[in-house]
Amino acid sequence: MKSTAVAPSNIAFIKYWGKKDEVLRLPENGSISMNLSGLQTITTVEFSPEYKNDSIEINSTQEISEGNRVVTHLNRVRTLARISEFAKVVSKNNFPIGTGLSSSASGFAALTVAAASAAGLHLNEKELSILARQGSGSACRSIPNGFVEWLDGDTSESSYAHSISAAEHWDLVDVIAVVSEKRKDVPTSEGQKLIGTSPFFSIRKTHIQEKIDKIKKLLAKKNFPEFGELIEAEALELHAIMITSNPSLIYWTPGTLLIMKLIKTWRKEGIPVYFTINTGQDIHLICQKDSMDKVKERLEKLGEVKDIIINHPTQGTRIVATPLF
Repeated sequence: MKSTAVAPSNIAFIKYWGKKDEVLRLPENGSISMNLSGLQTITTVEFSPEYKNDSIEINSTQEISEGNRVVTHLNRVRTLARISEFAKVVSKNNFPIGTGLSSSASGFAALTVAAASAAGLHLNEKELSILARQGSGSACRSIPNGFVEWLDGDTSESSYAHSISAAEHWDLVDVIAVVSEKRKDVPTSEGQKLIGTSPFFSIRKTHIQEKIDKIKKLLAKKNFPEFGELIEAEALELHAIMITSNPSLIYWTPGTLLIMKLIKTWRKEGIPVYFTINTGQDIHLICQKDSMDKVKERLEKLGEVKDIIINHPTQGTRIVATPLF
């Protein structure tokens, strides 16, 4: 059977960093995110007795299947569905991968939903989120709609994502400034293993739940100034932990730093915009819809910006009718 799914990437406002279980990908802390309309992965999966091995094609490039994370995830689906057929997987992104735009989130969310459907499984949203999390932690947040909370949990069954507000709740805009399309030196999954080497990690854990509770209230009230201040401070705190890890993780480029400094200047000039950054160099500028054009115009004047991607809150992962093969 063949099935195709489309999944959004997501941007975490309160981020997770570190895992208390590497195998199950249970996070050290919960997180709050928003699904992004402009960053999407479409994936078609087909299980068939005619296939002699798993075939994986990502962005028109054939991937080595042995030891591949995609094959490991397919095995999870095969185990649940009690099937043994090999699969053909074709996946395409409409944005750069490996630059800190959470391509693994949309990738594994799309793979999870397409593969589960192709295998004949009938999983609910919670079950799909739990399954997606095992492929890539942040993928669980791309399963539900709109604004999402990922519960950290101490077991696989208690660590999943659920929607806390519909996409239509707030007209936030995420304007991404792509400053480089080069892959980052250290993948997120490897960088997270260093979390215990930072002297500030234990401090972060003491107040992370307070931040989660606060941002949920600000999100519900649509209090943008306080919301923006919190997400910007959160991004800086997270990167402070990365920078002080051993070895240090420095994902920023000169373009990243330039925009971070300019955003503070733009606020003084009357444009309400704040930044957040994932584990990469590209920077997310968060504003409300009425400020979007001004933010975009400022970015277009910067030579350091290679591309601009506009995102609005959007629905989660879904099955679509048009396959890739």
